[in-house]
Amino acid sequence: MKDNEFDLIQFSFFRAKAKRVVKCSFYAHNLSNFVQKSGFTFRIYILYNNFIMKKFLISSLISVMLVSSVIAETDEVNKLSKKPKPIKDCFEGLNRATFALNQGLDQALFEPVAKAYRVLPSAIRVGTGNVLKNISSLVTIPNNILQGDFKKAGINTGRFVVNTTVGVVGIFDVAQKLGFIEYEKEDYGQTLGTMGVGGGCYLVIPVLGPSTFRDATSSFANMLGGDPWYNITAGKDTHHFSDIEYWGSRGTEGIDFRAKNIDSFNNLEKNSMDFYASVRSLYLQDRQQKILNSSLITETMDDGDWEEVETK
Repeated sequence: MKDNEFDLIQFSFFRAKAKRVVKCSFYAHNLSNFVQKSGFTFRIYILYNNFIMKKFLISSLISVMLVSSVIAETDEVNKLSKKPKPIKDCFEGLNRATFALNQGLDQALFEPVAKAYRVLPSAIRVGTGNVLKNISSLVTIPNNILQGDFKKAGINTGRFVVNTTVGVVGIFDVAQKLGFIEYEKEDYGQTLGTMGVGGGCYLVIPVLGPSTFRDATSSFANMLGGDPWYNITAGKDTHHFSDIEYWGSRGTEGIDFRAKNIDSFNNLEKNSMDFYASVRSLYLQDRQQKILNSSLITETMDDGDWEEVETK
């Protein structure tokens, strides 16, 4: 082999070796840079991740605090909504005039009828009261549901079924003998009260007696489909009843209540300096206790609905 050829081969070898060294150096340099950059990037990622996690935890903590605050405020509002709200006698002059009219009607018509009703045998009066109570369940049950008291709605439904069938349309309170809890009457005015709707102004309605703007307005719910007994009688949803049955039951309910409270109201009138103010106070306290489902009762023989009382 000639010297020139050997030198060429040697030069090529060293050049290839130099290239490999350069390439290795380049790769090593790039690898070093990559490692450094990757390390830096990894550290940045850790810091970023920690920042995001801290931000998430702080946001979650703030959210929990806000939710807790809202729940606490809601509970407080609910508690405050159950406190008695002052009901003003906005139309006192007119109310007193209507009250005087109702007293005149009571002395001339309703009290004598109530006294005659009291002469009837106890069994008849108790049976009549049971039937009226059974009919009122048709309004109480939907109001139990609207108030979220599904347990009582189920109990009252069972009571109505038992008394209507076994108790012969409610004449006999069989459910009570079977151990059902004591019946508590509900209406749409009470439901609105539990939802925080204020009573508005105090009213005295001719013939019907004491009420409030809320309770008087909610009474229209009975005529708009909220009272099944009204629907099948005065509403003429069926041909088996007429409006005579509905208005007859309402009138009998008023007479029944008046008969049970003749002595109570007579004593109240004798011992009151202002009979109108005493009746107003008694009615408003009674309604508030019903809204709160209080176990306290008013000083009457029967804690019935005041909307159905013709006069006091």
